[in-house]
Order: sequence, then C-alpha cells, then structure tokens
Amino acid sequence: MRRQNVLFLVTLAAATASGLGHAAAPTGTSSIPNLSGVWAHTSITGYEPLASGPTSLKNLSRRGITSDNRQLVGDYKNPILKPETAKIVKEFGEISLKGIGYPTPRNQCWPGGIPFVFTTTAIEVLQQPHEITFLYYEDHEVRHVRMNDVHPKNVTPSWYGDSVGHFEGDTLVIDTVGIKIGPYAMLDWYGTPHSPALHVVERYRLIDYERAKDGLDRDAKENFQVQLDTIDTDYKGKHLQLEFTVEDEGVFTTPWTATMTYRPQVIEWQESICAENPNKYGTEKDAAVPTAEKPDF
Repeated sequence: MRRQNVLFLVTLAAATASGLGHAAAPTGTSSIPNLSGVWAHTSITGYEPLASGPTSLKNLSRRGITSDNRQLVGDYKNPILKPETAKIVKEFGEISLKGIGYPTPRNQCWPGGIPFVFTTTAIEVLQQPHEITFLYYEDHEVRHVRMNDVHPKNVTPSWYGDSVGHFEGDTLVIDTVGIKIGPYAMLDWYGTPHSPALHVVERYRLIDYERAKDGLDRDAKENFQVQLDTIDTDYKGKHLQLEFTVEDEGVFTTPWTATMTYRPQVIEWQESICAENPNKYGTEKDAAVPTAEKPDF
C-alpha cells in the first residue's frame, strides 16, 4: 500500500519556522514550551503500548521480533475490551489471517478521526497562543485545537471532534469529545470500534532522549518500522512525546493509555494523497473515496 509521492513543502504560519525547523516561542509566552515543528513517527499500524496497566492492543501476528505489518490481528483478549468489542476485533483479525485486507479509514481515503489519526507517520505542529493546529502527513489531514476554551454545551459531532487545550506547566493538555462515527470508523488498525461516548485526553511534552528511549523501544518492539530515512537514527536531542488516554464506556471496560514518541523529521515533507490513486490499497475493492451528492454549504 503506497501512495503517489511528489515533493511537497508545507507553507507554515507566521508563528512557525519554514521547512523543517522549529519556531520561536509565540510573543509573550516565553514560559510556555514551543512544540512547533515537523515530527516523525516511524511505525504506522500501532501505538506504543505501556509496559503495565490498561493499554492499547498489540498485534498477535508477528514476523520475527516485531509485528507483521501484512497481518493485523489485534489482541482480542486484552481486558480493556468488553466482550462484544473483543468479538469485533477477533473477527477483523480472522479476515486479516486469510490474507484479505479489510477497510480502514486510511485505505478508504476517509478522515481518520481521533485517536486513529495518531498513527500517521509524521505530524506538523503550528503553535499560536489562541490555537494549535496539527497537520497529519497521510492525506494532509488538518485539526484545530482552541486554547484556553471550553466545550460548547451541545457539541456537533465532527471527524476530529471538539478539541480544547491548555498548558499545565511544560505539558500541552488537549481534551476532545464529539468525535463523529464514519462508515469505517475505528480507534486503531485492528478494527476496534468506538461509540458517541468516546473521550480522548492528550498530553504533549518535550523530553530528553533518555526519557524518549523507552517509548522508541516499545514502538520498535511492537510495530513494523517504516520510512526510517525520514529521521536521524543517531539523534539524541529533544523528542516530542504524546501520552493519550481513551475513555469510552460503550466499548471498553476501563480507560486505557498509550504513547507516541516523535523525532524531528529531517527530509522535506512529501505529498501523500489517498484519493489520487484509489486502487485497492491492500483490500479487495478500490477505495470508497468520500463523495458528496450536494454541497455542504
């Protein structure tokens, strides 16, 4: 599954540096850490499960040390799953073991939603005092987070939900609710569903290499690595780590937590648009690219 790639340089907002660098801190916010920049994650099909406690699913299909990227068999025995959820995950795994690719938001060219979109291989953070914008590499999905605000009383469901953020010391905390359920909606690559009750809390912070190494090692152990040429494997500077907690009483027995650990991307961002070549991304049918019968305005 590989999409058309041509060199594409993202135009940054005035608050960020151009190209691959990191921006100066927004004016008047010198005590707030600057998370701006282009950050790469070198696996695509999984999160970084924690060593203990309720955490994300692992891939039961393995090739050598890491998960087999050709087969996606979520651990349906993970105690975070309610019985009906475990059944769904198991059924997706059985399809994959037969060598049949099942539809996901990624291979059907649909918005990934939260937290599925976290599995993209690169993100760009545009940090401003009133808003933080996330650009996601695959399909260039865009997400806006209002800073120092509250959720409206009645949230209209949308692909990325209603996200509000604030800083707690050196940590950016984002609270998201109202995540829309699309035709291929899932929380991870293993087919785990979600309900309207889905609530996700993200915590982003810059950490030293020694602290980041744990997350990088967990990722390398559990997930198939891709696009290693996008990062400097010898880099020992600051890393960006996302720790996120998922709560959904409709499908889980308990809230669970996982991480994503990013290194600076060292190559120019390339264009990766699913809908430009929708021919069978590992599935039995061509991608069901979203279409509109009438304009939405």
